[in-house]
Amino acid sequence: MPRPGLRVRSLRKMKIKLPGGASIIHYFKRRPSQAVCANCKKPLHGVPRERDVDLGKLSRRQKRPERPYGGNLCATCARAKIKSRLR
Repeated sequence: MPRPGLRVRSLRKMKIKLPGGASIIHYFKRRPSQAVCANCKKPLHGVPRERDVDLGKLSRRQKRPERPYGGNLCATCARAKIKSRLR
């Protein structure tokens, strides 16, 4: 039986085969949900689904798209917002 801190359903369990043939279980924290557009709630492309620890290891250009409202609005909503601000 695993230690009490690992007996939770919030952890993801993966069975790992060792070279000697033994099978053990590794416990991982689950990945966060996909980032969504603040306007239309569609999933954002170009925004990785990583935990904060792993996001800190990425460069700035890998964390979000390099455009206005990148990482906050989808391309369609961003284009509409920019057009409405120019009018």
